[in-house]
Amino acid sequence: MKIYVVGNPLVDEDSAPLRMLPQLKKSYHNIDFQTVDPNENFPPEREKNLIIIDTVKGIKKPTILDLDDLEVVKKTPVSPHDYDLLFHLLLLKKTKRLGRILIIGVASKDDLPQVKQIISTLP
Repeated sequence: MKIYVVGNPLVDEDSAPLRMLPQLKKSYHNIDFQTVDPNENFPPEREKNLIIIDTVKGIKKPTILDLDDLEVVKKTPVSPHDYDLLFHLLLLKKTKRLGRILIIGVASKDDLPQVKQIISTLP
C-alpha cells in the first residue's frame, strides 16, 4: 500500500502530516509513505486510487474523507493561487483520471494516535 503525505514544513498549521511521518514509517514498515508536493506532477501517471494524509481545516479530529465529501466545500478559483490540492483532485476526477480517493484529514500534530488507528483499518 502507498500513502501520499502532503504538507508545508514552513507553515505550522499545515505541517502536521509531515511531523507525523517519522513515527508512521516506524509503525508501518509495509506501507510506502511518500511525501509529495501536490503542485508538481501529482498524482503520478496511471495511479487512479489514492490515499492521502493532509491537513484539513475545520475538522476537530482525524477523519477519512473522499472527494464527494470535499466537493461540498469547493470554491471556484479566481487566481492561480487558489488552485489547491482539492481543486486539482476534483478536476482530475471530473476528467476520469482518478478513481477512489481517500483523504485522511488531520487537524493537528497531536492526532498521531488517531491517524494510526485509521491507517490500521484501511484495506
